[in-house]
Amino acid sequence: MRKLTTPLSQKDILKLRAGDVVYLSGVIYTARDMAHRRIIELGPPVDLEGAVIYHCGPVVRETGNSYEIVSAGPTTSARMNSYLEEILSLGIRGIIGKGGMNPEPFKGRAVYFAFTGGAGALAAKSIKRVIDVFWLDLGVPEAIWVLEVEDFPLLVAIDPHGNSLYL
Repeated sequence: MRKLTTPLSQKDILKLRAGDVVYLSGVIYTARDMAHRRIIELGPPVDLEGAVIYHCGPVVRETGNSYEIVSAGPTTSARMNSYLEEILSLGIRGIIGKGGMNPEPFKGRAVYFAFTGGAGALAAKSIKRVIDVFWLDLGVPEAIWVLEVEDFPLLVAIDPHGNSLYL
């Protein structure tokens, strides 16, 4: 079991191996298909060096002038394989999702963290607050939600050494 805090460094990720349990704290960013496309077309709305992207379309409740994440289960990551090379080139060090991705682009530069599908309410317990949101014009599930997490329980499913629990 390892505790990590974002932003992640190259040194952080190179210590990880497929099968490791990680408790992640810090800032993460949700992004699904449309957000990936817009990031590639227009550039990211934030600096993604060392960032962790969460393939998630959260269920969100508006609370006055802010938001609360009610559920934040992962979406199937394979849909984003076509964007993977370009997204990782922005300095992203981790992707959270379910089902895995093409492991080759992760070698030497990033990790894929698995979170169990169907456990969105559990994931929401690790989300301490919504810091910001970008691109709400894409819709709530497709917007980029900037989330502060604490001890988010994850499994390293693809490591930067070429190992994958999916193969």
